[in-house]
Amino acid sequence: MKRSEINQAIKTAKEALDAIHFKLPYFAEWGEKEWLENISKAENIREVMLGWDVTDFGSGDFKHTGAVLFTIRNGNLYNPKAGVPYCEKVIVFDDDEKQVIPFHYHNNKTEDIINRGNGIMEIELYNSTKDGKIDYNTENVEVYMDGILYTVKAGEILEITPGNSITLTPGLYHRFGAKQHAGNLVAGEVSKINDDNLDNVFAEEQKRFSEIEEDETVLHPLCNEYDRIENLK
Repeated sequence: MKRSEINQAIKTAKEALDAIHFKLPYFAEWGEKEWLENISKAENIREVMLGWDVTDFGSGDFKHTGAVLFTIRNGNLYNPKAGVPYCEKVIVFDDDEKQVIPFHYHNNKTEDIINRGNGIMEIELYNSTKDGKIDYNTENVEVYMDGILYTVKAGEILEITPGNSITLTPGLYHRFGAKQHAGNLVAGEVSKINDDNLDNVFAEEQKRFSEIEEDETVLHPLCNEYDRIENLK
């Protein structure tokens, strides 16, 4: 992705968050200068990867495959002293091109994905096979939505309206994003500790973090860039 594309995506996400009066922590506004000034105090933020996360999952097609995420709280599976024993994120999707996060499941994490507002969330579910592939042979999927167990058809597009949520358990394949032309969706995630480096299993080969072409100044560093910033000292 180009840095200009990332910067614009963050600006658009901020507009969607402002529309529902969702406020981020103060460090969401830090640029590289502020990060350098606060790097010694921000070790916990760095270790548990709080902050901005803009990715196209290596697709080269951010308009259709990607999202802007901001991790507000998180911990570390391998260091119980770091952070907290849970994760909270906000995820913003562009509705113009029906932007989605591609099919994946988690080995460890159970998560609630919540429609916080400004759009309609669409989600598709499949069970996984013993070897970790999408199970296209099982007709139905069982899933909890806001505490109620439902049986839904595998691959059916479910609509989650504002204030409602769906619980995704380990091994459950899911693809979700914004319903087209319904508004730039603000989704929330509340989950067990999040490990984006090791806990995601994608149906097709994907890159969790994008390679970046530096074509303009960084607006806000991403959560996987903090080590690079420290090297600027």
